[in-house]
Amino acid sequence: MDKIKYKNRDSLCACKVSLDILGDKWSLIIVRDLFRNKNTFSQFLKESSEGIASNILIDRLKKLIELNIIGFERNPEDKKIKKYYLTDRGVDLYSIIYELQDWTIKNVDFNHSANTEKWEELNTLKSKDFVISSYKNEYKKLRLEEFGF
Repeated sequence: MDKIKYKNRDSLCACKVSLDILGDKWSLIIVRDLFRNKNTFSQFLKESSEGIASNILIDRLKKLIELNIIGFERNPEDKKIKKYYLTDRGVDLYSIIYELQDWTIKNVDFNHSANTEKWEELNTLKSKDFVISSYKNEYKKLRLEEFGF
């Protein structure tokens, strides 16, 4: 897999580059939702509690496809419906999502969603490496079943 071509050729900090590419909240929310087995436009729009606007969703899906973080296939029963999936590059982002969630739980007082509580409970029972590898492997297994790769 080729690397993403970053347009600015100045010497830059890797953290700044990754934030330029993925730094808006919606891109990572879409990646998170794909890990939660949401994979259509309507699921992203209606089933995520964050309430993304349709124009922003369209923009971020296009951006993530261009970066080869996600891909899509058309639904064989209804060609208008696209089913999105994480590429291997996208699956690699789970480590970042893990760290963001872990940092937030340790440092921010907030009302935990049911998903956050379930995730936090899993992390009290299993190691970080186990949780990260199981999320990645489980997603790849689902992708294989759904998309054949």
